[in-house]
Amino acid sequence: MYPPKVGLALLWLPPAVAQNSTNATIDLDWHAPEKSWINDLSKVLHGTGTNGFVFNSSVLPSGTPYGTYNWCNMPHVRSEEYPRAAEGYRLEYVEVIHRHHKRTPYASNTFPRESYRWECSDQGLFYYGQPLNPAGNSSAKTYWSVFTSDTNPFAPSGFNGTCQFPQITREGLDDSWQHGKDLYGVYHALLKFLPDDIGDKVTYRVTNNVITSQVAGMVIHGMYQPEDNVPLRIQPIGVDSLEPSYPCPAASALSSSYGVGSTAPNWTAHLTASKPLFDSLDSISGVPSNSNEWHRSFDHYYDNLSARQCHAKELPCNINDSSKCVTQAQADTVYRLGQYEYSFIYRDAPQSLQASTGSYGVFLAELAQNLRDRIAGKNPVIYRHNVAHDGSISRLLSILQIDVMVWVGMGSEVVFEIYSDANNAKKYIRILWGGQVLQSSNPTLGKIDMLDLDIFLAYIDGLVGKGASKVVGFCKS
Repeated sequence: MYPPKVGLALLWLPPAVAQNSTNATIDLDWHAPEKSWINDLSKVLHGTGTNGFVFNSSVLPSGTPYGTYNWCNMPHVRSEEYPRAAEGYRLEYVEVIHRHHKRTPYASNTFPRESYRWECSDQGLFYYGQPLNPAGNSSAKTYWSVFTSDTNPFAPSGFNGTCQFPQITREGLDDSWQHGKDLYGVYHALLKFLPDDIGDKVTYRVTNNVITSQVAGMVIHGMYQPEDNVPLRIQPIGVDSLEPSYPCPAASALSSSYGVGSTAPNWTAHLTASKPLFDSLDSISGVPSNSNEWHRSFDHYYDNLSARQCHAKELPCNINDSSKCVTQAQADTVYRLGQYEYSFIYRDAPQSLQASTGSYGVFLAELAQNLRDRIAGKNPVIYRHNVAHDGSISRLLSILQIDVMVWVGMGSEVVFEIYSDANNAKKYIRILWGGQVLQSSNPTLGKIDMLDLDIFLAYIDGLVGKGASKVVGFCKS
C-alpha cells in the first residue's frame, strides 16, 4: 500500500498487542479484509451488474433472501431471522447505531441543471421551539413548506421541487418506522427485554444533521407510539462524536494522504482507469470536466444516481438532448466503483485503522463507558439508540475490522448486545451487523459472538484509551 506522508504515521500508533485483566493478549494491529469482488479492481472495472446488490427499491425482489445487500434499505435485526443466544445467557444491555434511511441527494450532489423535480409536499418538516414548563406559553405546530420563487435570481439550478436537499423522503420515513417496529418486535415481543414504556431505561440520540431527527421520530413511533414528547440526545455542533464532527486534523490528513483527494497511485488507479466513464457522465450531467469535487471519487455520481433509483425514478438524461442518458450499465459501474472506494478507504488501506480510530475513537470511548456504567449498575438505561450517517457506521466497522467492507447503505445497523452467564459471573458481548453476528478480521475479535466483554473493552481501550485519551493525543499531535 502507498505509505502516508512523511512523518504522519508516526504521530500516534497503538502497540501491536496489549494486556488486560484476563491476561489475554489483545491484538491491536490492522488486519486486511477478505478478498472479494468488492476490493478486486479488475472485477470492479470489467465486471457487469452489481453482483446481487440491490439499488432500486426498499423491497427486495421476490425470492431474494433477507440479508441481501440492499442500498435502499439495508437488512437489520428483526424477529424472523434473529439469531437467539444460547440457553444460559441473559441479555442485560443493548446499544444500536444505524444510518438514517433513504433520502433525496445532497445539494452538492445534484447536477448543474436538472429537469427532474423532487416533490416532498406529502410530508412536513416540523421545526419549532416549545417551552417544557407546562406553565409556559405554547407554540403553534409549524413545519417547513419548501418553495422556490420565480423572482429570486439565486434560486437553485439543480433539482427543483418541494424538498430540502437532503431530506428523508416519504418512503424513507416509512422504512424508518418499520425499522423501529422490527427492533421492538425482537427486544420487546420476542426477548421480553424492553420495557412497555420508554421511561428512564431507553434513550435516543441523533446528530446535528436534521435528517437523523427526521428518522428518529419515525423509529420511536414504530417502537412505542408515545403520547408524550420524547427527548433526542444531541451533542453540540463541532464536538459531536456520533456524526463525527469533533476536530482531528491528524486523522483528516492521514485519510487524505491515501484516500479521497490523494495523489497516491493506489487511490488514483481506479480514477484514471474510469476516465472514459467520467467523460460520458459529464457530457450527460453538465458537470465540468475540471471539477475536482466530482472527479476525486465517485461519491457525487453514486449519490445522485442511487437516490433516483431507490425511488423508482428514471436515470438522468442531458437537459438539452434527451437521447443522451445514463445507461443502467454505467450506473452499475458507478455502484461497483463506490463499493471499491469504501472498502479501500475504511479497510483495505493499512492506514485505515489509525485514521478511523482518530476520527471516531471518541464514540467508541463513549460506548465503552456506557457498557461499564451499565454492568456496574451506575445507570438505569438498558437500551440506547443512535441515528447516524454512513461515515459514522463505516468508521465503526473500520475499527471493528469487519471482514468484508461495503458502502453502508440506507438504514445500515450495528447492534451491541451485552449478556451475563447463568451465575452472573462473567459478561459477554455479541455484535450484530445487518441482523447477524459480525465477523472481524482481527484475531482477537474474530466472530464476535459471546466474546468476553473484558477482552472487547481492552481492545477499545488499547486503540482509543479510556476517556478517549489516546485520541486526544493523536488529534493534537
